[in-house]
Amino acid sequence: MNGGMNIFSLIADSSWPVKAVLLVLLGFSFMSWVIIVRKYVQMKAAMSDAEAFEERFWSGADLAQLFREVNGRGAENGGMENIFESGFREFARQRQRRVHDQRIVIEGAERAMQVTVTREVGLLERNLEFLANVGSISPYVGLFGTVWGIMGAFQGLGQIKDVTIAVVAPHISEALIATAMGLFAAIPAQWAYNRYANKVERVASRYDVFQEEFSSVLQRQIQSDDAA
Repeated sequence: MNGGMNIFSLIADSSWPVKAVLLVLLGFSFMSWVIIVRKYVQMKAAMSDAEAFEERFWSGADLAQLFREVNGRGAENGGMENIFESGFREFARQRQRRVHDQRIVIEGAERAMQVTVTREVGLLERNLEFLANVGSISPYVGLFGTVWGIMGAFQGLGQIKDVTIAVVAPHISEALIATAMGLFAAIPAQWAYNRYANKVERVASRYDVFQEEFSSVLQRQIQSDDAA
């Protein structure tokens, strides 16, 4: 449409420093969206796996049988399944060694589970720092392009006597495009970081609660075995 704004023409006609800024911001935006999509899938899987395993765990299934099922799945296990596997494996190892001190057995299982919890939460937190960085620095990267465009506009004003909007419009346009691109990269990244950081916290809290509940189950198991 004649007289309409053509973004691609404005970008093509912008100066090389502004083009470099736009390219950097476009790369930030692309990588952010890749991470956002992957984190969505990862968080959804973590929550559904936790719900499914908790349902199986509290259904009254035999712990040894459940351990064999989880152990047989290997890499297909979710986070909570790995926590259970590591805790029960250490519990069984301590019992096979004929350790009679209940405190030592439970503390060993808890340490094993805590290591697994830390690892699983670390996997969920991976790449969130990148989203936070993009959300915080992209506006400043765009601001550099904005400043450069405004500098070009003032330089154009100083070189001619008859100032018209046509002289400064290209520089102002590229300055505003840099600002807009900075916000385009920053807003989704910052929103996704806040959302996923909250989800990680909720999943981590769920893992901690399960660890404590499983420790209580193991303690009752020891008391039951000793009483038999």
